[in-house]
Amino acid sequence: MKDQTDTIKSQIDSKQIIIKYGLFYGLGLILISLIMYALGLHFEGGIAALFLMAAVIIATIILGIKTFKLTNNSFLSFGQAIKIGVGIAIVGTLLSIVYQQVFINFIEPDFMQQMAERTEEALLDRGFTDEQIEAQMEISKRMSGPFISSAMGLLFYSFVGFVISAIAGAIMKKDEEEQY
Repeated sequence: MKDQTDTIKSQIDSKQIIIKYGLFYGLGLILISLIMYALGLHFEGGIAALFLMAAVIIATIILGIKTFKLTNNSFLSFGQAIKIGVGIAIVGTLLSIVYQQVFINFIEPDFMQQMAERTEEALLDRGFTDEQIEAQMEISKRMSGPFISSAMGLLFYSFVGFVISAIAGAIMKKDEEEQY
């Protein structure tokens, strides 16, 4: 009975940690996006924004796993680390996707059109032919729909969460069997 109670407590703690750190993850990405928008850099992005976003993603996943380990009597299995890391990535990415849809549909409704124009200019500058540009823009148009782009983003960031949590889990792993 005690083992079952411990398992249930562990599951509750992991869900709370996943939600808490997933919210930090998503809010961190939203804050970076809002700062970029306020500075007028939302089209360029830039290396600084990329590093900030990577730092938020890595830090929230590692801190979430570490918090779970601390609340779990310093025990952490590899599977728990994966579950928590991917869970944090999914919650944070879903929050970020909601913000992205609000941004595209309400804050900056012509964002996608402006992005398409900038992409077309960049392709022209690279020396693409009109046919190549048209083909590229058609592919881009199909891939930038809200469902496809959201699904691709969720898959990509879930994979990133998996990689980060696998590395963190391998480093922080401590099973009860190692105790004895």
